Amino acid sequence: MISWVIAFSIAVVSFAALVGPGRVPRTTWELLGAAILCGVAGYAWQGSPGLAGAPRTVTDRAVPFNEDLAEQRRGMAERFGKAGQWLILSDGLGRQGKTQEAANVLVAAVRQEPKDPNLWLGLGNALVAHGSGIISPSAEFAFRRAMAINPQAPAAPYFYGLALAQSGQLDSARQIWGPLAERLPKGSKLRGELEQNLATIDSRTGGQ
Repeated sequence: MISWVIAFSIAVVSFAALVGPGRVPRTTWELLGAAILCGVAGYAWQGSPGLAGAPRTVTDRAVPFNEDLAEQRRGMAERFGKAGQWLILSDGLGRQGKTQEAANVLVAAVRQEPKDPNLWLGLGNALVAHGSGIISPSAEFAFRRAMAINPQAPAAPYFYGLALAQSGQLDSARQIWGPLAERLPKGSKLRGELEQNLATIDSRTGGQ
């Protein structure tokens, strides 16, 4: 119970400090409040506030924030609008190594905007980052949701395949990247990259 009081007290103090005079525009207060509340919810969901903290080992480290990957996502998907605001906030938390909070922000975002493929894509990437580069069932669901909402957009299958490949699931990555490469314009940079990746996968798996 005391842990709950501490958690909510920290949330209130954090919000008050961030919305102090001149620090954060009033237009972003709702977004900021949602993000902080998501952090508390995530703590309640995964942190078990009624229990003692689990010990951490020296290998339990978050993967550094990938600026190149984030910029590539922005180039292929969102930049402006509501999705862009949520993703900027999530990226900011990711840069601080707060991968769980970064994912929690986008969980709140997809609840508000469940039909935005950019938010589902961002959530998938955030969950992969939180899993230290390993794709989880939740991340797979997020990627597939983005693909279902906008099946013609290349961003979701590209990053879904990338996450699968980095997790060692080369055959699954090929199943996602193969059809994507075929429907991209010949000579395009993305198609060339995918064809090179597919050739690498075939060389490692024997082309099966």
